Amino acid sequence: MTRFAMVIDLKTCIGCHACSVACKVNNNLPVDLWYNRVLTDGGAYMDTASGTYPNDVHREHTPMTCQHCSNAPCATVCPTGATSILENGVVSVDAETCIGCGSCIEACPYDVRTLIKEEPKFVMDFALGDWDAPEHKAGVVEKCTFCQNRVERGEVPACMDLCLGRARFWGDLDDPNSEVSKLLASRDHERMLESEGTEPACYYLR
Repeated sequence: MTRFAMVIDLKTCIGCHACSVACKVNNNLPVDLWYNRVLTDGGAYMDTASGTYPNDVHREHTPMTCQHCSNAPCATVCPTGATSILENGVVSVDAETCIGCGSCIEACPYDVRTLIKEEPKFVMDFALGDWDAPEHKAGVVEKCTFCQNRVERGEVPACMDLCLGRARFWGDLDDPNSEVSKLLASRDHERMLESEGTEPACYYLR
């Protein structure tokens, strides 16, 4: 059995947003859609510092995407079964079954799902990124797929591949010899909103 996870080192993340851009291009995402965001602890605006000027100012970047929870509330509330948890732990959305009701958006505590309300618009008049990137259409909820198309052909997610700070790690939690398992065994870490009981597959190293 394989159970994929993403481990992000907050000490080496430099907030460059390369993960966001790599994800957007490789998945040929529409203009207003982002699967990956980089949050800062000072506020909602990009790269906002926290603290009090001039002696107590600091900034921490926290990459945020679908947490691919093993106890995913989005899957529980989906009335058509469009959102499901695959055998490898990836939370998936079937575009053909999704009716765009938004139940999953309301249930997700991480604010990482987006309903494409209108016919999507793109920066270019031709597709960018991977040849097998997911298609996008109106009336469907979308989110990070852990680059399932790339993983199936033996590659890593695009956000990890292009991380300048090498802050992202990808692998199988059920393999004790995988890089992610070794990192989690050797470093302090946390998961987002663990009190929600969602059991996320994204871990943040401290």
